[in-house]
Amino acid sequence: MAEDVLLQADGLCTFYGTSQALFDVALKVPSRGGVAILGRNGAGKTTLLKTLAGDLKPARGTVRFNGSECTRMPVEARVRRGIGHVPQEHGVFGRLTVKENLRIGAMAAPRGEQRIDEMIELFPRLGQRLGQQAGTLSGGERKMLAISRALLGSPHLLMLDEPTEGVWHGVIEEIAECLEQLTRTIAVVIVEQHVKMALRVARYCYVMDRGHVALQGPSDDVRDDPALVRLLAP
Repeated sequence: MAEDVLLQADGLCTFYGTSQALFDVALKVPSRGGVAILGRNGAGKTTLLKTLAGDLKPARGTVRFNGSECTRMPVEARVRRGIGHVPQEHGVFGRLTVKENLRIGAMAAPRGEQRIDEMIELFPRLGQRLGQQAGTLSGGERKMLAISRALLGSPHLLMLDEPTEGVWHGVIEEIAECLEQLTRTIAVVIVEQHVKMALRVARYCYVMDRGHVALQGPSDDVRDDPALVRLLAP
């Protein structure tokens, strides 16, 4: 793991009511490059991302971003600091066109309108569908639109929850290439069931099991670890 740490979490314990979902979770994210969070369904991956994004507040533990503590900071303040989050349900406005969705994403960002062209260059499919209602896009195209809206805020850290869920294989390749490109300039944290794709994008990997980090290390090491198959088995 690189030494230039952008985000660091220590001892995170998060609950849903009286049910504990995270147990003393710690992780580090460097200022550039990809970090994957793997695990079977219910392992705590989405809960961890929501805790880092501010949607959930931990009962214990700390989150630091770019040198400052942000454990209790609201979501909006984290976004302004440079944390982008694309949740699993991908959050696009279905009745608005692709272009209108992008314009809304650009409203709060300096140079936001100018950056729309950059998003179209990143995802050429969106450029072909600017006048189309977002709700009529394919699942993969909606994922691309959600990622683009998050990127319009110029985040230093982009966190994605299942960006290839329900996406056709050919579009998965497009999304993977985009994420690889992004990791050259910003930090990307990806929660993903498509293990091969996640380990391709990420340099470092955390594998969760029942709310704990059960395995971690450079992606090549985790890929070859016999424990990975056991931890991902249904």
